[in-house]
Amino acid sequence: MKNLFLGLIILFISSSFQNPPTETLKWYSWNEGYPLAKKNGKIILVDAYTDWCGWCKKMDKDTYANPDIIKKLNKDFIVVKFNPELSNLTYKVDSQEYSARDFYAQISRGESTGFPTTYFIHPNKKSIFLDPGYRDPSTFTQVLDHVLKEYK
Repeated sequence: MKNLFLGLIILFISSSFQNPPTETLKWYSWNEGYPLAKKNGKIILVDAYTDWCGWCKKMDKDTYANPDIIKKLNKDFIVVKFNPELSNLTYKVDSQEYSARDFYAQISRGESTGFPTTYFIHPNKKSIFLDPGYRDPSTFTQVLDHVLKEYK
């Protein structure tokens, strides 16, 4: 009985020192996220990246893993990962279907911005705002606040 009581105390103490579970970022595919954003009147954040892009990986590690960024994105945006070099996928926008290359040309409006580039699309307002380059969490918070103010 004494060992059981001691075991329960140790379990209670050790569980009180564990970190609470952290919120994870909910990523969608374009074909899931676009209709959801239209339905809920949310802005789509499209993270355009490539597998070879070092700054894209740094942004994933530093910015998209930041707890404050995660909270803000999950609350106010539909977040989509998009690799324009994947040729086996199609992207649906209303009644149109696009290859990755054609979809990239549409959202970038033919501009060459490099990677990473973050696109903010409000499907109900038919507006696009793009933000090229790596952003640390502090700068990215400012970008998100600007987008929310201008496009909500």
